[in-house]
Amino acid sequence: MRIAQAVTFIAYQVLEKTLIIIPTYNERENIAELLKQIGEIVPGAHVVVVDDRSPDGTGEVVRSCRGVGETITLIERSGERGLGNAYRDGLRFGLDHGYEVLVTMDADFSHNPLHLPAVLEASRDNDVVIGSRYIRDGGTINWRIRRILLSWLANRFARFILKLKGADLTSGFRAYRRTILEEIKPEKVRSNGYSFLVETIFRAQRKNARVTEVPIIFFDRTMGTSKISRREIFKSIFTLLRLRCSRFRE
Repeated sequence: MRIAQAVTFIAYQVLEKTLIIIPTYNERENIAELLKQIGEIVPGAHVVVVDDRSPDGTGEVVRSCRGVGETITLIERSGERGLGNAYRDGLRFGLDHGYEVLVTMDADFSHNPLHLPAVLEASRDNDVVIGSRYIRDGGTINWRIRRILLSWLANRFARFILKLKGADLTSGFRAYRRTILEEIKPEKVRSNGYSFLVETIFRAQRKNARVTEVPIIFFDRTMGTSKISRREIFKSIFTLLRLRCSRFRE
């Protein structure tokens, strides 16, 4: 449980209709414990797990969890898969079902659920809240220097190319208010994979969204395998260049 081993759980009262979106692929080792902790830390929030038909049986694990059909929903996707498409489907589910605050986070405990109260608190006065590794009190644990440098450079490059504000534009730990998502229209975000995150914040800032960052400690996964590949890195670079050269239109 990492941080949770040293910190007493303090339940956060969810005051608005909140949905936490968790994309999964081969996360059976993590998902049950993550859902349990979310239920303890933010009782009242609902969760949707968007699973890409994981061959390791992640979906079966979710179906066995307490709260399925009540506070937990499982979406098992077929057809075109990938992280960006999972985000789109999860966000669209949230909008279609009337949620006011929609949170995205990873399933592998790299995004510790103990940070959820701070993210939700900040969402009361902002359109987008980013859980940031690169502001004061944020950081990473168990990352090699090479990966830290790559991530830092990717964020610097994105800020420079797209003239964006924010220290951690590639973080997937975010909260969006319904109003900004209705303007962004997630289905119009062309990027897939991790570049979906940069394009989403690009569109939000073009809409003059109120964006803030709260510090998080990012843990590299200890169970399961990373989904980041060289192909994903090149796709992200292409996305930045496409957005820079395009005339952004609805």
